[in-house]
Amino acid sequence: MDITEFVERSIGHWRSQRSAHHLAFSHFEAVQSEIDIIALSPEDPAVLELCKLYNIDPSKIVSPFRMTWEGQSDWDENAEIKGTSVLIPVPDPDVPKRGKLLRDQGYAETVAAAGDYHFTEDETFVLLTSYDRAAAEEKIWFANPNLRFRVSLIKTSAGSGVVTASFSSEIRSSS
Repeated sequence: MDITEFVERSIGHWRSQRSAHHLAFSHFEAVQSEIDIIALSPEDPAVLELCKLYNIDPSKIVSPFRMTWEGQSDWDENAEIKGTSVLIPVPDPDVPKRGKLLRDQGYAETVAAAGDYHFTEDETFVLLTSYDRAAAEEKIWFANPNLRFRVSLIKTSAGSGVVTASFSSEIRSSS
């Protein structure tokens, strides 16, 4: 699998059930979310703006997309869990199964972020992103076209300690 196929397989409406362990708080959280992933044109103004921010030639990108999510947590029922992010894959021209993933909003910190991705032999997408105060490691794989799994670790900025670990099962919905 390459990044173009991964994005194509990810497009759609997903229902997500996430279990998170917040080690710093000794707390377990269950989150149910709706996730929409839509393809964007390479000429979309948000795509061009993010390319400009990272000084990336738009001709080097493939399969830009927008991810929007909204959910509920059993930890803080009043907290809004929603957002949107533009994501732009920039494949390594020499190694097609590797590259950068640019985001206008990161996973561990709500700032623009660029992570390094690669695919393992079993077609698992792995994304490693360093932030100012944390590091994130995400793995996503498909059990079938309408079922995917995601594991996320939020680590200390040095990468030596795990702060949060989560597992999500995501089912593509027809609605």
